[in-house]
Amino acid sequence: MNDHMANELGWMLDEVLKVPEARHAILLSADGMLRAHSQGIARDEAERQAAALSGLQSISRSTAEFCGKDESPWQQTLVEFADGYVFLVAAGAGAYLAVSSTQDVDMEMVTYRMQKLVDRLGKELTSPPRHDTAAATRPGTTVPS
Repeated sequence: MNDHMANELGWMLDEVLKVPEARHAILLSADGMLRAHSQGIARDEAERQAAALSGLQSISRSTAEFCGKDESPWQQTLVEFADGYVFLVAAGAGAYLAVSSTQDVDMEMVTYRMQKLVDRLGKELTSPPRHDTAAATRPGTTVPS
């Protein structure tokens, strides 16, 4: 299967990149699996970033108590570098949308576009937890429907 076929949602992520100075966009699952990536980023690099961003989201979520309440839901993480930013937002149950940009990007416009994309796609961006496929292959077990 070629990268285009495995990247069915990639064209939707390209919409966010219409903001000047936005560079790349990836959609990832909570367990760090790449779901889709925009044009201009190689699949291998997108997979590496998905794994790293999953960890970043998990660490961010664990600091909720520092903000006030332990059960406060995580919504967004912003990381600033000398040459740009990484935006990471919730994109449904178990899914996250990440966008990278240069330092000259309109940050408000990027976050607005990201939220609009998440709102527009709804269920398309939801990543349900994966089930234990090993149990389904054991004799005498069935896969839940």
